[in-house]
Amino acid sequence: MNLLFVADPLEAFNPKKDSTLAMMREAQRRGFAVWACEPRQLHWLGGAGQAEAGPVQAQCRHVQLLDGAKPWFGDIEHVVRPLREFDAVLMRKDPPFDSEFFYATHLLEQAEREGARVFNRPRALRDHPEKLAILEWPQFIPATLVSRDMAALRAFAAEHGDIIVKPLDGMGGAGIFRLRQGGDGSPDVNLNVVLETLTDFGRRTIMAQRFIPEIAQGDKRVLLIGGEPVPFSLARIPQGGETRGNLAAGGLGVAQALTPADRAIAQAIGAELAARGLLLVGIDIIGDRLTEINVTSPTCFVEISEQTGFDVAGRFIDAMLARL
Repeated sequence: MNLLFVADPLEAFNPKKDSTLAMMREAQRRGFAVWACEPRQLHWLGGAGQAEAGPVQAQCRHVQLLDGAKPWFGDIEHVVRPLREFDAVLMRKDPPFDSEFFYATHLLEQAEREGARVFNRPRALRDHPEKLAILEWPQFIPATLVSRDMAALRAFAAEHGDIIVKPLDGMGGAGIFRLRQGGDGSPDVNLNVVLETLTDFGRRTIMAQRFIPEIAQGDKRVLLIGGEPVPFSLARIPQGGETRGNLAAGGLGVAQALTPADRAIAQAIGAELAARGLLLVGIDIIGDRLTEINVTSPTCFVEISEQTGFDVAGRFIDAMLARL
């Protein structure tokens, strides 16, 4: 079996904790051939004057994963190969979801029309922006406003007193601010400048949410594989007075069993997301509130597996094989 991973450059992987690498290692352990390419290496040629239309192809590298070595992989061969010739194509390009990511999903969708099996499905990636996808399940989310209207954002801040504001295209905790009223009800001294900066003076839509104090116990990443939750989350706990729990912002990752609230949210949305072609989803929960639905390249496989012994990569490969 041949698996193609569409991802960032392999040289940029962190071999100690990369979830895509965990998938690759499990695939190789089962005797599968592991291939990789970058989104920039996808291409399609067709139209009038061309002898043959398509198919979508990529400059692919067939790699052998090495244990305890630097580099951690070796190239076996480099070839241009149609995506439809692989048994499965796994889209694992990290955020941000920018224009090039968007264009890559269209090429991958064309590859689907030509017979390729792509996980997560390209259309589903486009249909579920990671900050906005939660709006479909308002019963699980904190008080939330999505707007670029400065007056509406100020009113939201005044109503809730303690809020988080963030860009819709951020990742790793970038661009997240906490704004708090003073004890006398006065607005945060940075309210205007933060809103002006994030919205670019009303030209860019952002999200505001009521602050959830349970962030002190961690921003929990719950993995859904084939619609079913992994039984452990990774609670990313803020450190050193930081508001953000993101690992990229210095948060401490602690694996823990799912709470009843975690399970209730996962079970309420998991099957529907899977039915839309989202084989792997990472939902973020603070306390008992859903804050994000991550679909582009969910992570935390390694941390959960190392701390609990649960084989997340094995569960993922099993779920993928069940859909081929």
